[in-house]
Amino acid sequence: MITAAMVKELREITNAGMMDCKKALMETNGDMEKAIEYLREKGLAAAAKKAGRIAAEGIVDSYIHAGGKIGVLVEVNCETDFVAKTDEFKSFVRDVAMQIAAAKPEYVRREEVPEEIVQKEKEILRAQALNEGKPEAIVDKMVNGRIEKFFKEVCLMEQPFIKDPDLTIEQLLNEKVAKIGEKISIRRFVRYEMGEGLEKRQDNFAEEVAAQMKK
Repeated sequence: MITAAMVKELREITNAGMMDCKKALMETNGDMEKAIEYLREKGLAAAAKKAGRIAAEGIVDSYIHAGGKIGVLVEVNCETDFVAKTDEFKSFVRDVAMQIAAAKPEYVRREEVPEEIVQKEKEILRAQALNEGKPEAIVDKMVNGRIEKFFKEVCLMEQPFIKDPDLTIEQLLNEKVAKIGEKISIRRFVRYEMGEGLEKRQDNFAEEVAAQMKK
């Protein structure tokens, strides 16, 4: 059985993505050493070796979509100004900006999701499961499964890449790290959607017609 503690340990050793670590352990029947070798063979641990380096260069890119209805600013860091100016890096940053515009993540990674939000979501999911008539004994397992889905929806790194849904953004980033040879980090982003958060006018067509008839 692959436990969360095993996945955490492997991630701390290799700094590879959580889902990559889980898959590596599943493929190697929980053998930690073989899982490390598996990640190295896939090029994921190689990317992780660069995680301790400082990524202080990079670019801030913008992406405007739907005729100005959606706008994104994203900061992606790398180690050198040379890499920041390459087409490979700029293309990756643009793909990330487009991902944010299309998929509406709220956080870069799950560690950034406030604990109170996670607990509130779990409460809602638990209530939903109970309302569906699910047995108490399996409710917690259902909540754990659904909270993983929640993270995949709101965390950029865990979302399927819009151009290739077989890849997560974290896997795409690791591929770029292996190819470019430098640490890359998606630091932060902001997404604007026209009219979001504003109270929109709700026209009552019947009242409007009645008002016109009185004139």
